[in-house]
Amino acid sequence: MAQRYGGQFSPDGAPDGKGRPQPRGAYQGARVDPAGARTKVLFVPPVILAFTSINDGATGMAVGLGGAALMLLAAWLLREGLRAETEYNARRVARRPGIPRKLFAAVLTGLGVAIAAWKVEPGLIAPVIYGVAASALQLGAFGLDPMRDKGMDGVDTFQQDRVARVVDEAEAYLNVMSDAIRRAGDRQAEARVERFKDQVREMIRTVEEDPRDLTGARKFLSVYLMGARDATVKFADVYSRTRDADARSSYMMLLTDLEESFGAKTRKLLLDTNSDLTVEIDVLRDRLQREGVRLD
Repeated sequence: MAQRYGGQFSPDGAPDGKGRPQPRGAYQGARVDPAGARTKVLFVPPVILAFTSINDGATGMAVGLGGAALMLLAAWLLREGLRAETEYNARRVARRPGIPRKLFAAVLTGLGVAIAAWKVEPGLIAPVIYGVAASALQLGAFGLDPMRDKGMDGVDTFQQDRVARVVDEAEAYLNVMSDAIRRAGDRQAEARVERFKDQVREMIRTVEEDPRDLTGARKFLSVYLMGARDATVKFADVYSRTRDADARSSYMMLLTDLEESFGAKTRKLLLDTNSDLTVEIDVLRDRLQREGVRLD
């Protein structure tokens, strides 16, 4: 009887032939920046408008530069709005953006285009038509900002604000680590830092979804991350000058230990959350039984 071959390189085979799980990829969980080429293109028209307005006299130059400034501000707001929307969509619990950047960007784009049209064709009707069309096209292409909070029912806003402050501090540490490791000029070290950042962000998402976990995770997201940031900065300074293999090995081992610690703590937080759910279910069952409702 024919038997399907199974081995290390089979589609359903173990990666090393011993049944151990495949190691996590260096960039697993990486996301594409939503503010890509389509938003960068929007920075081109205001630059062209500014350069073509230089030789139009004082009034023409002022009008052209004003329209270009509005369009540049609109492009920047749109880019930030897309990034804020991506963060909103990636979280189960999230507040709506405090500033509707994409909506403001559409309005500013319309004003900038209207000013540019008035510069070429003075009047009222044509600039208004061009401005409204530009705003409508931008809203149709990029949409509106999220206008409602997500998953905030029954969430303590005070606790959520505390979580937000800790998360902002943790993200600042991670950004410093990314900036520092680039100075080292080691691609493998950069990949390891990215993998560590993904592990930290898993803990951040867990805490955001259940703010009660903040007490257990605060030391990891503040003290341990501060130490990781300082170690990364020190390693980048030393390795960029000396290329010391021992320093690199020690730093990689530190990242491995930190990643395992953060992973274990995140799993513990999730288990505690499941335990709380089990307790609530048992309490509800007892109450229903006391009311005479039997669950089979």
